[in-house]
Amino acid sequence: MKDRKLLNTELGRLTPEEYTARSSGVALVLDNVRSAHNVGSAFRSADCFKADRILLCGITPVPPSPLIRKTALGAEQVVPFEHYEDTLEAVRALKAAGFTLVAVEQTVASVSLERFTPEDGRRYAYVFGNEVDGVSQEVVDACGFSLEIPQFGTKHSLNVSVALGVVLWHCLGCRHQPQMTQRKMGEFAR
Repeated sequence: MKDRKLLNTELGRLTPEEYTARSSGVALVLDNVRSAHNVGSAFRSADCFKADRILLCGITPVPPSPLIRKTALGAEQVVPFEHYEDTLEAVRALKAAGFTLVAVEQTVASVSLERFTPEDGRRYAYVFGNEVDGVSQEVVDACGFSLEIPQFGTKHSLNVSVALGVVLWHCLGCRHQPQMTQRKMGEFAR
C-alpha cells in the first residue's frame, strides 16, 4: 500500500492533562456568537491548535450543551472556558492580564493576516464576532488592532468558525510547521 491513514494511536496527541499543563499564550474571545455549532467548532479548533482558553461572551452558548458537543466532540471538556455577560468586560480582563487584544474584523486600519507575525513570548487574545454583526465596534475600539482575512469571492465574510480556524492556523499552527514539514518530507522523499 502506497499510503494509508494513520490510526488514532499513531497521531501522538496530548492527553487532557498534558494539554492543560502547556501554554500557547493564546486566548479566544467569542463576542455574542449565536450558533452552538459554531461554538463547538471553536472548541475543536482551539484544541487542535492548543489555544489556552475560550471566553464565551453575551449570548454565546456555554457548555454543557448537546449542540456544542455535536461539533466539539469532547474538546469542550478539555479547553478551559469562562463566560462573561459583557464582551468588553472580558477584553478588559485580558488586557489587564497582559494580553494583546486583536479583533478579527474588517476595519479601515485592519492588518491583512498574511502580513501579521505574532511575536514570540507575547500573549494574544483574538476576538471573533457575531455571525451577522461581527465584532462590536466598542470591542474593536478596545483592541490594539484588527486582523482581516483576505477574501477573493463575492461574500463579505467567512463563517466565524472557519475564520477562527484560519487565524489559529496562521498564528499557532505555522509555529509548528517546521516539525511537521521535517516529519513529512522524509516520507515524500521515498
